[in-house]
Amino acid sequence: MCLAIPGKITTIESKYDGLVQVAKVSFGGIIKEASLEMVPHAKVDDYVLVHVGVAISVVDEAEARQTFKYLEQMGEVAEELNIHGFLPDQKEYS
Repeated sequence: MCLAIPGKITTIESKYDGLVQVAKVSFGGIIKEASLEMVPHAKVDDYVLVHVGVAISVVDEAEARQTFKYLEQMGEVAEELNIHGFLPDQKEYS
């Protein structure tokens, strides 16, 4: 099953001569890259839902925390982030 995982944008950079905006997104301390093509208005410190490497929507912090908590309870966080055996630091979402 593919789910969108909430994370916090830590940095944004332009790639390919400025044609593509890519963010570093923190998922409870685990950093992954995500394309911002679907949410060009997203900025550093925003929370976004990321699906297969693409940020698909900006969400508020409360929604991000709650969604992350639900996914963790369902056991989906480790699978979606490909980190079996290591769950993210919960400080960002508690």
